Amino acid sequence: MQFEEQIKALSKISKAITSDLYLEDLLRLIVTVIAELLGSNICSLMLIDEKTNELVVRATQSISSDYNHKPPLKIGEGIAGKAAKENKPVAVKDVAKEKEYKYKDIAKKEGLSSLLSVPMSVKNKVIGVINCYTAKPHDFSEAEIEILTTIANQAAIAIENTELIVKGKVIQEELETRKRIERAKGILMRDEGLTEEQAYLKIRRYSMDNRKTMREVAEAIILAADMKHLTGTR
Repeated sequence: MQFEEQIKALSKISKAITSDLYLEDLLRLIVTVIAELLGSNICSLMLIDEKTNELVVRATQSISSDYNHKPPLKIGEGIAGKAAKENKPVAVKDVAKEKEYKYKDIAKKEGLSSLLSVPMSVKNKVIGVINCYTAKPHDFSEAEIEILTTIANQAAIAIENTELIVKGKVIQEELETRKRIERAKGILMRDEGLTEEQAYLKIRRYSMDNRKTMREVAEAIILAADMKHLTGTR
């Protein structure tokens, strides 16, 4: 692997990280660049599902349906699970002979031989693993492990930032919804003489009966009140 190729690969991923790519597109680009760089016939990116504490395949450049839909791995299970648990790269020269490797049937069918699993971590917290397979037995060099570790850590930061932005937007949406419901309750309490609980239940019942969100119902109440105010009707 040439130094120039390493720099080009890192440059591509750095540009992608600072771009407006959606998370799925970013993950796909990362595995494609790594596969080209290391000559890997299958490269995959697995992220930890915090609810189940499992590694799930989120991106791969492989067209293998068997590999792309393989079951999740528990942390500590298999080679990728071991890399995630220990937070350090794990290299295997022949997955067919490695007792810890879980999917020997898929490896045989797809012609997979050597594997390098590198954890993706942010501030020492592992969020996933990048896996690179070769078709022929291969001893991964220190340079290959180092470049993949660098890419994995860059990718981890990008993923973490993207997910924080998404979570931030969800929280903002929830706050806006609460504000609108509170305002709508106030209108019903003022105009119909309802208690706060009665106003809330009226909004919720209308929401359920008409298959609309409570935010949509609240916005309709607010709009109707604003129109009355503008036209001077009561």
